[in-house]
Amino acid sequence: MSTQIFVNLPVTDLDASKAFYTALGYTIDEQFTDENASCVVISDSIYVMLLTEAFAKQFTTKAIADASATTEVINALTADSREAVDRLADAALAAGASPVKEPQDEGFMYSRSFADPDGHQWEVLHMDASALEG
Repeated sequence: MSTQIFVNLPVTDLDASKAFYTALGYTIDEQFTDENASCVVISDSIYVMLLTEAFAKQFTTKAIADASATTEVINALTADSREAVDRLADAALAAGASPVKEPQDEGFMYSRSFADPDGHQWEVLHMDASALEG
C-alpha cells in the first residue's frame, strides 16, 4: 500500500467549505462525510478532511489556530502545467479564496498561492524538471 496523506483542516462552516473545494473540481467521499467532517478527494493519495472546529478539538490538546490570522502550514500541490496552475488558482479565487502573494515565475518553476475561505494557505506549482537538467 502506498503512503497516503490526510490533511485535516478545521473549518467554521462545513457546507461552505465543501462547496469551495468542489468548485475547484474535487469530489467529496460521502463514506467519510457527516455533520462533523467531510473527506475531499484531491487525488488517489491526497485527501483533505474538513473538520468542524468542535470536532477538530477532539484530536488535539492545543488551541485551534485562526488560519486567517496565523500561518500554521502551507499546503502545496503540483500541477501538470503552468496552465493547470492558473486554472486551479483562478477557480479558487472565483470560489471565494483570497490571493496570498503574486504569482512566482522562476523559469523552471511557476506557482500561485491562495487562502481558502477559512484562511488555510495553498500553493499550486508546476516544475519543469527538464529545465533543471544539465
